[in-house]
Amino acid sequence: MATLSPPLTAHVPKTGKNGNGSLPPVYGDGENGGQGDRSSDYHSRLRRARLGLAVAIAPIIMLFVSFTSAYVVRQGLPTLDERSHTYVRDWVPVHLPIALSLTNTVLLLLSSMAAELARRQIARETALIPVRSISDAPPRRLNNLPWLGITVVLGSGFLTGQWMFWRVLAGRGFYLASSPSSSFVYLLTAAHAVHLAGGMLVLLYAAAGSLLRKPIEGRSIVVDVTAWYWHFMFLLWVYILSLIWFVR
Repeated sequence: MATLSPPLTAHVPKTGKNGNGSLPPVYGDGENGGQGDRSSDYHSRLRRARLGLAVAIAPIIMLFVSFTSAYVVRQGLPTLDERSHTYVRDWVPVHLPIALSLTNTVLLLLSSMAAELARRQIARETALIPVRSISDAPPRRLNNLPWLGITVVLGSGFLTGQWMFWRVLAGRGFYLASSPSSSFVYLLTAAHAVHLAGGMLVLLYAAAGSLLRKPIEGRSIVVDVTAWYWHFMFLLWVYILSLIWFVR
């Protein structure tokens, strides 16, 4: 009695998207999930850092809004003269050193531009990491200027200019306790200088991280957030000068 043999079936290899029967290559090591997961983690950290910056800037804005309200209200308030027992206005307009104020403004503007170039520079280097990891060619060195260091130097020049600004005011007879108007000028400019000095410390931290060969993703986040903070400091300085000059 003849036995039926099982039908012959042809085994056709399953082809991937590249059509040659093999799976498409996966770049990156398996320990960290590949460059895709690494890039996704970097952008997630960057978004959280920018959100944190916005939260940190909010109380600074509220602080200077309160200073502005007190500045405007105090201008119109009379005070009691103990000698004549009458109400007099003791608000004396402060004559700012115009040339020095404009010089400091230009220094801070150039510093803000350098901070933006530093932010774009390190962001470009961070974006090239996945490309360099899958390429056999040696990495091409980018001829970049040290914009981070230039930002720190220009920021230091601005703070030095602020110290000279206060010295000129004192030479003109406007001291911290001379009058309410001079007190507000010192308060506004000193509060701005303190916040700017805090940003410089963060920039120095980022520069130290570069010398210590720390991961570029972390340094990129620090520089990105500080650059946006630096732009805010420039706009705040322009606002302070406009308040002192035009609200009289």
